[in-house]
Amino acid sequence: MSEETQKPQAEEKEPLTEIEINEQRQVRIDKMHKMVEAGFKPFGHKFVWTHHAKDVDEQLEALEAGEVEVKLAGRVMAIRGHGKTAFLDLMDKTGKIQIYVRKDVLGEENYALIKMMDIGDIVGVTGTAFRTHMGEISIRATGLDVLSKSLRPLPEKWHGLKDVEMRYRQRYIDLIVNPEVRQTFMRRSQIIKSVREILDSQDFLEVETPIMHGIAGGAAARPFVTYHNALDMELYLRIAPELYLKRLIVGGLERVYELGRVFRNEGIDIKHNPEFTMVEIYQAYADFNDLMALTETIVSQTAQKVLGTMKITYDGTEIDLTPSWPRLTMIEAVAKYTGVDFTNVTDLAEARKMADSINVPYEQTFGVGKIINACFDEHVEDKLIQPTFITGHPKEISPLAKSSEANPEITDRFEGYVFGRELCNGFTELNDPIDQKERFLKQVEERNNGDEEANMMDEDFVTALEYGLPPTGGLGIGIDRLVMFLTDSDSIRDVLLFPHMRQK
Repeated sequence: MSEETQKPQAEEKEPLTEIEINEQRQVRIDKMHKMVEAGFKPFGHKFVWTHHAKDVDEQLEALEAGEVEVKLAGRVMAIRGHGKTAFLDLMDKTGKIQIYVRKDVLGEENYALIKMMDIGDIVGVTGTAFRTHMGEISIRATGLDVLSKSLRPLPEKWHGLKDVEMRYRQRYIDLIVNPEVRQTFMRRSQIIKSVREILDSQDFLEVETPIMHGIAGGAAARPFVTYHNALDMELYLRIAPELYLKRLIVGGLERVYELGRVFRNEGIDIKHNPEFTMVEIYQAYADFNDLMALTETIVSQTAQKVLGTMKITYDGTEIDLTPSWPRLTMIEAVAKYTGVDFTNVTDLAEARKMADSINVPYEQTFGVGKIINACFDEHVEDKLIQPTFITGHPKEISPLAKSSEANPEITDRFEGYVFGRELCNGFTELNDPIDQKERFLKQVEERNNGDEEANMMDEDFVTALEYGLPPTGGLGIGIDRLVMFLTDSDSIRDVLLFPHMRQK
């Protein structure tokens, strides 16, 4: 086989059965024992690499001219060879590169190692870079070490819906065989880094608050419940860090944010996972208009940093994230898409009649505000494709938001929507402790009536407000959904390394 030998075309094969996997596993174990008998270590030690595959590609001219020795480490993804020469495809985190191995260079004993190797083995290679007559960048090996013997065969056929559950359950295999998946998670890291850099540049302080709460608050959601034996008390995995972060604003920190996990004991679908990542941001002496502007900055500048553009394509649709985004009140949006106008409607019977006219279901406990929100959910949300801020949420569904000066039944709140999905939620924070306590009591009443997502009473938070919370704007952005948009991923599971799934 010459250096110009072309790679054979991969054949489409059916996935291996469990019996076939066990048979191949035994073959690999036998090869491992042969390695030991021949004096090789199938599970090696530290290997000091000097280059990645991409480095060799970018520096080839200098490496080749100076005959510079390079050391690379990675996983063997193909083995081709006959007689006195062999070719390996080595994959590291930056991509693939061809390894050219000759028996007369490596020596007969070391070259024998090739026959004991399998696709999936992790190896270290020493050699020099060159380009073959066919134009392929390669490494001419002078040394080859097995660093970890792979005892299980990689799947022959991995892409496609029939394997999607296995991809999520065994993400480590998904990352090995699907380079685009690795790219998604590297991009996720870049997105999170960008969010932090933007906030840090605007003098926000990153903080950490408790994940286990004595009271589940800060959002309308069902919590996970645990128990602390020493304290003899129930605790809740946080559904939001909001109430602790606002305590820090009371304490004078002025600008804070927390980027981390929150937990909600709810359903699982392409948009929801019980454990997900949010960034919550609070800014003293600001209002919801300032936080809308901050949202536009974070999303648009992150897209520009990570993708090099503010115009992205999601599910085949071009989305323009360039500020400023259009704004509609919830009542205006419902009127626009249904023709039903709830402006100045305060009578519950009239609100129910209007909802009935557009076939929107509601519960008997719903007030006017919740009915308006139900109409929005049913007829508006999925139509907000381009980035849009919805404002003017009813007080009934916004227990922590400050009421509008123009209409006390409406709050200074906003939600940002992209491609029909909520991306963020923010508002001017309620800083009146008397009003806040009354709203908590209303939430407790709703909870007692069976609403498991209603807020609990948090007396200490009310106490904190009594010391004085300055006018404050707050914002929460769903990091997973932002990553979905910026990586064109269909499901939240595609942007979570280890999504939660039902046990087999």
